[in-house]
Amino acid sequence: MNQHTFTTLEFQKIKDIIATFTLTKEGKEKIESLTPSTNKKQIEAWLDEVTEAATILKKSASVPVHGLDGMESLLNNMNKGVVLRADQLAKLSDFLDCCGKMRRYMKDKTYFAPRVSSYVDAIDELPELAAEIIRCIRNSRVDDYASKELLKIRKQIGIQEERLKDKTLQLIRSNKYKAYLQEQVVSQRNGRYVIPIKKEYRNKIKGTVLDTSASGSTFFIEPEEIAQYQDQVTWLLADEEAEVQKVLGYLTGLVEDKEQQISLAIETMVHYDFLFAKAKYSRSINGSKVRLNESGEIELIQARHPLLGEKAIPLTFKMEEGHRALVITGPNTGGKTVTIKTVGLLILMVQCGLHIPASEESCLSIFERILVDIGDGQSITENLSTFSSRIVNIIDILKETNHRTLTLLDELGSGTDPGEGMGLATAILETLYEKGAVILATTHYSEIKDFAEAHPGFINGSMEFDLTTLSPTYRLTIGSGGESQAFAIALKLGIHPKIIERAHHITYKEEKQYTTEITDVWKIRDLEKQVIINKYQHRKRAQNTELRVPTYHQGDNVKISPANEFGIIYTGPDQQGNYIVQIHGEKVSVNHKRITLYITAHELYPEDYDFDIIFQSKENRKKSKLLSKRHDETITIDYKE
Repeated sequence: MNQHTFTTLEFQKIKDIIATFTLTKEGKEKIESLTPSTNKKQIEAWLDEVTEAATILKKSASVPVHGLDGMESLLNNMNKGVVLRADQLAKLSDFLDCCGKMRRYMKDKTYFAPRVSSYVDAIDELPELAAEIIRCIRNSRVDDYASKELLKIRKQIGIQEERLKDKTLQLIRSNKYKAYLQEQVVSQRNGRYVIPIKKEYRNKIKGTVLDTSASGSTFFIEPEEIAQYQDQVTWLLADEEAEVQKVLGYLTGLVEDKEQQISLAIETMVHYDFLFAKAKYSRSINGSKVRLNESGEIELIQARHPLLGEKAIPLTFKMEEGHRALVITGPNTGGKTVTIKTVGLLILMVQCGLHIPASEESCLSIFERILVDIGDGQSITENLSTFSSRIVNIIDILKETNHRTLTLLDELGSGTDPGEGMGLATAILETLYEKGAVILATTHYSEIKDFAEAHPGFINGSMEFDLTTLSPTYRLTIGSGGESQAFAIALKLGIHPKIIERAHHITYKEEKQYTTEITDVWKIRDLEKQVIINKYQHRKRAQNTELRVPTYHQGDNVKISPANEFGIIYTGPDQQGNYIVQIHGEKVSVNHKRITLYITAHELYPEDYDFDIIFQSKENRKKSKLLSKRHDETITIDYKE
């Protein structure tokens, strides 16, 4: 498969829809990486998975697939000398809890989903690890009771902070500082308690300035009376951090010991998310698992284009044994392109392990390549016309095609001279067929329809057209090419049957009778007005036609347009109004419309002038003179006109 195929068949839109059913970022990424397989057993296993997952969803739609947030970064940090953070361990705890729920969820699904339910066996419960994380981590931080030392240190911190706060409050309430304070509040800067002192009293207070106000009128000072309390709190906080890191290091070691089990559990949960997303999509399109083959057989029953939903007209057709090429004809906007795109997209979906909106009795072949030439491929950047750009694409298709290729060709040979386009399209179809490809092609050339009728291995198909409503039904009929709907539509709209019969003869070189369904006398009279010709006008027009051809005589000197060359009338005119004119010693046929009289023969030559002098060679005149005297079988005269 190539990117052009995915783009043309709009497979990315299918993946985008399936991704909306995932619950995790990792699941979305796995959907995005969906690629088709050519292994029949693998594809069948994928389809069986989706079938079982869809059955599970019918029983219980709420699948416990969550808790994967942050697991990817956690795995990436394992065994790299990095201590896991408390919040990462909290997420791991949630994930292990989710794994437990999944094991319980799958416990009663073994009977009707043995394959999918068995995947949960790859998930180890890891109860000891889960219990230890719960004991040590609470609300995404290391709990006080994670270790005896940590509990002791945090109690000391609490006592010391309380003393510090009381001492600070005593200072701002004392008369010693009252006059110097900007306001009676205690605040913190860089984790240390400070009091707001007016700028002008800065030197009255012994302590360290840790900050100033935006206006510069207030200094935030740490008095030396509380500095020692502050230092003790800082030392205790350092001890606390060391003990927290000790606990986190301990937990990290426990987690790293179970890296393989955790990694497998994550992989399994991601696969469950991926699998149930495909199952949810299958249910949304009423999808089915279809039969597979590797022989090129294609049979679709009540298939719909997945992006059209309920608007899609069901497609049913079969490429019977012995046929590998289907040529579809029919009116524009009749659904030919949608039909071949539907077939290509459904085969692509199946080879990606997806259910498709079709009857489960359908049967699709597995292909190594799906090559397409659909739509307007005009390239502005490469300055190629639509026809040229499509031919470049066809060249690539011809190169890559083999006996396990499906080729989808839309309006092959269009965009150029109809005669040459038809010939080129036929030759391309023949070549692709000889290379062993399965072919679905649409065309508007009736000659290709005739070719498919006569060529072994080809079969015709046509898109139905409702002549009652004058609109396409978008249904495909196999076995015969489309009739001339243009003639039928014109007849339905009121063109006289005689005109349609004449058009049919011009097109197909055969006679066919057309009749109208009109029975009303007045409507029939109105219809006849299309073909009634006024006899007087017809006779007058014929006379005018005769008068429009001027009469020239042998020997008349005339001017020939557009080169304005001079010549001499030899003979004419014929029924088409053409004269034989001698120009530069050669006789050529010239239509009267290009001839203008310059000098008449009467003005140029005597009445009994012998024009053979002008129009015949000297040798021919000599032979003619001899023959006028006696009969001689050896003498022949070549008159070249």
